[in-house]
Amino acid sequence: MKLDTESIVNEKHLWQEKGFILPDYDTDKLKAATAAAPRWLHFGAGNIFRGYIACLADELIKSGDMESGIVAVDSFDTETIDKIYVPFDDLVLLVGLPAQGEKYLRVIGSIGGAECAKGKGYDTLKKYAVSDSLQMISFTITEKGYAVKDMNGELFPFVKADIEAGPEGVLNSAMSIIAALLYARFNAGEKPLALVSMDNCSRNGDKLREGVMTVAEQWHACGKVGDDFIAYVNSDKVTFPWSMIDKITPRPDLSVCDELTAMGIEGMQPVKTTRGTFIAPFVNAEMPQYLVIEDSFPNGRPLLEKAGVYMTDRETVDRAEKMKVMTCLNPLHTALAVFGCLLGHTKIADEMNDPDLKELVYRLGYKEGLPVVIDPGMIRPEDFLKEVLEQRLPNSYLPDTPQRIATDTSQKLAIRFGETIKAYAAKGSTDSLELIPLVIAAWLRYLTGIDDSGAKMELSADPMLPELQKTVTPDWYGSCCDADAVRNILKNTTLFGTDLVKAGLADKIITSLNSMLSGAGAVRSTLQAKLR
Repeated sequence: MKLDTESIVNEKHLWQEKGFILPDYDTDKLKAATAAAPRWLHFGAGNIFRGYIACLADELIKSGDMESGIVAVDSFDTETIDKIYVPFDDLVLLVGLPAQGEKYLRVIGSIGGAECAKGKGYDTLKKYAVSDSLQMISFTITEKGYAVKDMNGELFPFVKADIEAGPEGVLNSAMSIIAALLYARFNAGEKPLALVSMDNCSRNGDKLREGVMTVAEQWHACGKVGDDFIAYVNSDKVTFPWSMIDKITPRPDLSVCDELTAMGIEGMQPVKTTRGTFIAPFVNAEMPQYLVIEDSFPNGRPLLEKAGVYMTDRETVDRAEKMKVMTCLNPLHTALAVFGCLLGHTKIADEMNDPDLKELVYRLGYKEGLPVVIDPGMIRPEDFLKEVLEQRLPNSYLPDTPQRIATDTSQKLAIRFGETIKAYAAKGSTDSLELIPLVIAAWLRYLTGIDDSGAKMELSADPMLPELQKTVTPDWYGSCCDADAVRNILKNTTLFGTDLVKAGLADKIITSLNSMLSGAGAVRSTLQAKLR
């Protein structure tokens, strides 16, 4: 058995005997329909797209509510297209991992094409961008994919190069590529379009808009585009809906690969690209999933609600996103990531069997998160948090790791903790906050690159590591931090979403940090002392 069109058609009975749900439509015809009249492009060809968004489209195609597929686009690691899409005819093998019961097995055929946003692939995207049929471009490119400036507010060098190249040049960043595609659509008749961030960050539509507009306005300042293009992007013909997404799709697990191979499916081994992406023909994912989208689509849209998506207004999306990102899931994930790395854990589910870490996230969620959450009206925060703590995080079948979640932590702190801190400040005081400052202190302790046993620890990728490690050094271990330097970091509103010194949390953070720096076992003892 091979994951390709020939096998799922000619060996259909073998796949079904193994329990797989298969596409009941002709994927070749779907690709032809997609190329002829593209409706949906998606930037970010990784696991959350393949295991969730493409599955939503698969449902709509099966039900007859979509006639074309999604075009998957990768602008960051184009190797994934060559190694994971092309050899498998753009099919995805989804392995759902429930906390109890049998695995959910499905072959997804909704991807109507896969393109690199470079060279010939970009030419194809530009052709699609001017099509009357195109309704939306969606994104799962992670928080850093929207960034065009560094933590000091300066344009990244590769973005500066894009500004100089102009909309007709060879572009590097996703934001520049989108701005150029919008420019092509503008020149084709100012056609309407929705640009929908589905990334796991607060007010993601605004982040997308800010990135695109920064590039567009820089081009305008250089005389490369006119006033009319800026007016078009700012008009109601181009929308940037907000969304909230929630589904854990960790890196492919080798035990899942072994099980699929034992079933007789060839070529399931993960690959690692030269850019460090670890990806496989299959996606292993948890079963719970949520997607809430602001219903603002000027050129129409698929009937996403028929696939379980909540289509609603911006205020409801904002509340749902804050519930998840600020209180009920993401802060707990970051706490487990940082402490898990320091304490030598390699699996999130195992951390939930650690009494100290379990107590930490329970208190973080119930005592510091829920008091400032606003009920979105569609998902009760108490029910959501209960599911996270009692079913999702302890799911031993989900191969998620603190090291994966620790990736790009600097890009996440402003939302996962900064917004909650601001909510407490707005209520009058941050004095009651104890665990959020502890987690921030633990992150600074993590940046030393030394674990709680005193051994050197590999840090997860983060665009701010080079800058931060100029200040936070291994020399602090066994001694104490440079308090003035830490205060300067804590004042950074880009990093934390608010000035933590003005918020009155600096002393708590520095005290906990120094306690955790004192020697072997100090992270554990500091955590235990805080939980007493």
